[in-house]
Amino acid sequence: MEWNATLKNLRISPRKTRLVVDAVRGKSVREAILILDTVYKKSSLPVKKLIQSAVANAKTQDSVLESQLKIDKIFVDAGMTLKRFRPRAFGRAYTIRKRSSHISLTLTELDIVKNRKLKTEKSEEKLVKEVITAKSDIKSSKPRATKKTATAKKSGTSKATKKIVSDK
Repeated sequence: MEWNATLKNLRISPRKTRLVVDAVRGKSVREAILILDTVYKKSSLPVKKLIQSAVANAKTQDSVLESQLKIDKIFVDAGMTLKRFRPRAFGRAYTIRKRSSHISLTLTELDIVKNRKLKTEKSEEKLVKEVITAKSDIKSSKPRATKKTATAKKSGTSKATKKIVSDK
């Protein structure tokens, strides 16, 4: 299962944000939050909030524990660029580009949790198959027995009624 979260128009350049994002890519959620607490970068707080938002999405949608999640994909794209001008010598103007970034995050379950779920699903499928075969065996044996008893009762009641009628 995957859970997504995005952060748009973060007013930090993508180059600076990628430094922080690369540090947490592929880590478990707990490890990533610990790393972001210790990293001294401006973009570490927004990335941490984004991860916490994705964890909240996972908890509300599928009731998954935080310890079962890892960061599968996280990447930074360039957002819009604000252009400002700085006066220079001889009446010239140089552009200053104030860049922004978009961060996309995808969380998945840890491999251990996935393997456990697959094993339990396979065992549940086996149990369901066994129950179905057991029910079909029971159903196939019951109707034969009920038909025999039903015919015997009908024939027995009809003889009794004939005797009563003949006696009168």
